[in-house]
Amino acid sequence: MSLAIKGISYAVEDAPPDVVRRNLRVIAEELHCTTVMLIGTNTEEHITAAQSALDAGLEVYIRPYHADKPREELLANLDRTAAGAEALRARHPGRVTLLLGSEFSLTSPGMIPGPRVFVRLQVLVRPRLRRLFDRRITRKLNALLADALATARRRFHGPITYASGGWEKVDWSGFDIIGVNLYRSGTDRAAYEQRLRSLTREADKPVVITEFGCGAHLGADERGPGSFRIVKWFSDKPRVKDGHVRDEGTQAAYLTELIDLYAAHGVHGCFVYTFAMPDFPHHPGDPRQDLDMAGFGVVSVRPDDMWTWDPKQAFHKVAHRYATL
Repeated sequence: MSLAIKGISYAVEDAPPDVVRRNLRVIAEELHCTTVMLIGTNTEEHITAAQSALDAGLEVYIRPYHADKPREELLANLDRTAAGAEALRARHPGRVTLLLGSEFSLTSPGMIPGPRVFVRLQVLVRPRLRRLFDRRITRKLNALLADALATARRRFHGPITYASGGWEKVDWSGFDIIGVNLYRSGTDRAAYEQRLRSLTREADKPVVITEFGCGAHLGADERGPGSFRIVKWFSDKPRVKDGHVRDEGTQAAYLTELIDLYAAHGVHGCFVYTFAMPDFPHHPGDPRQDLDMAGFGVVSVRPDDMWTWDPKQAFHKVAHRYATL
């Protein structure tokens, strides 16, 4: 079994450059990743981080993030990012891929009702309600992707992909790589495997799983992308709902099972979601404040220092699996 891309995502927003460089070295040398997906909104920070990743020996997927931005602003940011990515690609041929964005039907207004991502998410997590908008999502999404792809191609001359949501129907004809956020949830594991098998069998180009992961609590493997919903976000201070138990082994098993599944089914590569989530700090003394159990990071962030972290079981298990594949 093998994966050409053994990756993880990493958000660079507002992180000090020395922290970014240090973490990227950890991703390359300790997690044994071949590739990192860098997520950012500030183009200068983003491209600087990408150069640091290349210096660390990693290949790079550059993914701009522009939640709730109007189309014009999204495309302008993508234009700047593509230009910066092309400069890197010219110096490091074969090591830079541009990712237009992720789940535009959720992150961009106008496809699913709601003025903000969090509001639209409430529609998305209710499949019967979301299906009412599927035709509109497909029509508007592919129109936006066509404009985004044209914008990127004018500046960037390397491979381009997009991180599609599992509910999105994307026209992949203009892309070089098929990218899908493919979280597993529920108890029907055979159905997930069948969906993966169909995806790779029907694809006419490489398939990359651009996101997969779950939280670090009992039951998170069945919640998958909904792991964050164990938190009461609108309390005076966000807190974990009663009855949830931290369990790092659940997250570690979920990630390694899926990595093995991807390798077995000919997936070109995958990106664990994610390295760290500073907004989900670990409070070992108080389960109600332990937001880390609802987050997707393979490291836990300390509550008194958002840039200091400790490896979780998932970190060690993913590192071992990537090293042996």
